[in-house]
Amino acid sequence: MAHLIISWLVLTLSVWLTSVILPGFEVKGFGGALRIAAIFGILNWAIGSLIFGVLVVATLSLAYFLAFITRVVVNAILLKITDAVSDSLSIRSFWHAVLAAIIMSGIGTLAERLLHLH
Repeated sequence: MAHLIISWLVLTLSVWLTSVILPGFEVKGFGGALRIAAIFGILNWAIGSLIFGVLVVATLSLAYFLAFITRVVVNAILLKITDAVSDSLSIRSFWHAVLAAIIMSGIGTLAERLLHLH
């Protein structure tokens, strides 16, 4: 349970820092970042793999071989869905969501390594 809470806080930090770094990716305060991280995490758990699988099939397995790029696209899609269901997040365009996904991945990976989570 502690690992889940730490992962949620790492995701919250990456959402909040991304909003500080990237114009066009706006979060309503740190509380909003907590809500966004929870929604994004649940969506990723619930449909992230499904979207990844659909992209793999739709691209005749090319997406599987380009898994890093595909994962960024999946995260961007999930961020746009999170934007649609939450009033705590505003993303200007899909390309802002792609950039946000890249930044969030970098921040999250760095934080997890610093905290020795993986």
